Amino acid sequence: MAASFTVHSSVFRRTLLGALSLTGRTPRPAASSAGLRCVCTAAPVGPPPVVLESAEEYKFVERLIPPTRVPSPPKHSAPTPSGWTPPAESPPSLPYMIRRSRMHNIPVYTDLTHGNRQITIVRKVEGDIWALENEVKQFLKEVTGKDLPTQVNEVTGTLKVKGHFDVELKDWLANKGF
Repeated sequence: MAASFTVHSSVFRRTLLGALSLTGRTPRPAASSAGLRCVCTAAPVGPPPVVLESAEEYKFVERLIPPTRVPSPPKHSAPTPSGWTPPAESPPSLPYMIRRSRMHNIPVYTDLTHGNRQITIVRKVEGDIWALENEVKQFLKEVTGKDLPTQVNEVTGTLKVKGHFDVELKDWLANKGF
């Protein structure tokens, strides 16, 4: 009886050592003489789980999703405390049109290139850009007393003026109704 006990314990010991070995090998199934059997840990085969969607709970998710576009601004009759001026109710009857930016601002920007080259850029010009250039030159000549160089790009709809005149041009365009 002692001999059979040692045989069974040695088989049991080999089975345990094979299952607990840290060599990275997959354990072999136990010998049939040990009386052990393999247990399957796979999920039982059955219908897939059902996912329920709740429209009531989606309102909490919608708060986290950022908006896809900037909302239209509220109606104002005068400049706001931040200095933003609303466009006129109807666009002015001029041969050119200047669209607002997506944040509803007048698209006049300044640029500093080559260290000290100051440029003012008017973007989003539609229509007769050459008429806008003539009016901008005339306006800036009244402001500065000099005839300033300009550059027109019809393809991109931009007008560049030498110098920083963004505040003056924004006020001038707002007074025109853009």
